[in-house]
Amino acid sequence: MKTAVVLEAKGVSKTFLGFKAVDDVSLSVHQGTVHALIGPNGAGKTTMFNLMTRFIDPTAGEILLFGEKITRVKPSTIARRGLVRSFQISAVYPHLDVLENVRLAIQRRHGSSMDFWRSQKTLARFDGEAMAMLDSVGLTAVANQLAGSLPYGRRRILEIAATLALKPKVILLDEPMAGVGVEDIERISRLVRALVPAHTVLMVEHNLSVVSTISDSVTVLARGRVLASGAYAEVAADPQVIEAYIGSPQEAA
Repeated sequence: MKTAVVLEAKGVSKTFLGFKAVDDVSLSVHQGTVHALIGPNGAGKTTMFNLMTRFIDPTAGEILLFGEKITRVKPSTIARRGLVRSFQISAVYPHLDVLENVRLAIQRRHGSSMDFWRSQKTLARFDGEAMAMLDSVGLTAVANQLAGSLPYGRRRILEIAATLALKPKVILLDEPMAGVGVEDIERISRLVRALVPAHTVLMVEHNLSVVSTISDSVTVLARGRVLASGAYAEVAADPQVIEAYIGSPQEAA
């Protein structure tokens, strides 16, 4: 049985200087699931992701969070309502240690991010929660290392930990496996899957092996439009999806 829809796009379009990057896209992300947004290069995934997270405004259509319209709401406001995003490129603070990165997210959640400039004694009240978060993602052993010294895959895990420290209800992940080695792909896959059902995840991802393993539902975009939507096995067998990814037999010949 499907759960309630927590994040929804209704007929969303986005035009840049006459080019329609997203064209009448509708999708529904259900509570406590991992929903993957996939498609070939230039399909409109990143634009759609930025629309859903309110980093850009749609030309047409509506976006709803928990049933309320957020089409013109600022990203900072929807973050306070429980929707938080990651970025395609790791966005940790490289000159802070791992613990400090997570602690800063906790400070922000408490509305006191400027405490960053205060004494270590003042900030220590957040350390217990930060260490618990690092333990949950397997980063306790590197808590005192500079974030910039971590292998790229571990930095992606740290970014997810900092995102979780904000206590979001809905998490949007932009290509969490991009540039990550095989060992860390497995770690991050397990971590993302473990986020549900306590959290809801919308994920843009190119690695179809990962998508097939951890997603509950998939929306496929091609040339800015929805090509297919459903369980991975369904969309992977769709002739239109196959053609969009590998080309028609005539093109391949």
